[in-house]
Amino acid sequence: MPYHFLEVAITPNVRLAQAEMGADQIWLGDHHRESDRFTENELAFIAARDSFYIASVSETGWPYVQHRGGPRGFLKAVDRKTLAFADYRGNRQYISTGNFAANDRACLFLVDYQRRARLKIYMYVEKLKLDADPALTNLVFDAGYRAKAERIFRLKLEAFDWNCPQHITPRYTEQEVETAVTPLRERLAQLEAENAELRARLTKLGE
Repeated sequence: MPYHFLEVAITPNVRLAQAEMGADQIWLGDHHRESDRFTENELAFIAARDSFYIASVSETGWPYVQHRGGPRGFLKAVDRKTLAFADYRGNRQYISTGNFAANDRACLFLVDYQRRARLKIYMYVEKLKLDADPALTNLVFDAGYRAKAERIFRLKLEAFDWNCPQHITPRYTEQEVETAVTPLRERLAQLEAENAELRARLTKLGE
């Protein structure tokens, strides 16, 4: 199939904006990319995330972007065309939830700041009660995560694409920093112990 993500994203006004900036010729012609099902690459990327951003549109036409977070891998792959996640209680404004009742289209942005990678996904959103599909609930529910799940969102893939790494500032989680500095702390402790032992020997020699 053709570059379906751009088929969805590029409207006539987008074409005009591209032409104005001299970029319209870049995206003309055949830019074949598979985007109708997730490959192992996308599935691994999704499974490693502990947050993502999801955009919706209200009945009045206003867009809304919301952060969704949870334990690493809380956004689950049901199959190669379906994702799902438990929606945990937040500030109880329910803006995204309400928007999806009127317009089930969404765009997800998943970012790996450490490796400067972004995955963007067009999806259709379906809201489910926690007891609507026991197998799905069992898949997305994390008993070790201390938060109240209020519903499940099941998302059907329309198209996905990867962004270039430009302008992504590398950032690291507390766990990633801790993993990186642990060998340094262990080495420091070893050197301090060796130093203390040498000082004790020197003290004995000086007595």
